[in-house]
Amino acid sequence: MKILNIGLVFLALIFAGCAQRGVQEVDASSTRYVLNYETGTIESIKPVVIKDNGTGTFIGGLVGMVVGSTIGRGNGSALAALAGGLGGAYVGNQIGKANAQELAVMLDSQNRSIVVIVKGKKYFVGEHIRIVKRGGRISSVEPY
Repeated sequence: MKILNIGLVFLALIFAGCAQRGVQEVDASSTRYVLNYETGTIESIKPVVIKDNGTGTFIGGLVGMVVGSTIGRGNGSALAALAGGLGGAYVGNQIGKANAQELAVMLDSQNRSIVVIVKGKKYFVGEHIRIVKRGGRISSVEPY
């Protein structure tokens, strides 16, 4: 058992050493397209919520029904499954919503643009950014 643990730690260290840090990952489908970009400065940031497209509600309801059906017997089990499904659908809907930011950007071309991005990176007013586009759709927003 000790040898197995030592071997797993050794393999983890080898793979961790191979990992590239600080290098931007690019979607494989981006290798066949010309990407365009615009640069600009963030004028304002407003928090927004992206609505759930139904996936979170569906998965939450399904999981809630399965968990609820394990509770009780007979009609009680059916009622628990119904309650679990409804509760799971509500929770899934709330989790499926994504917190996002709406960035108002003054482009270097003196045009104004609004960009909505899912939260993850912290942006601030006055920051200079690059908006990368592929076929008119935003591919990424990054500090520039």
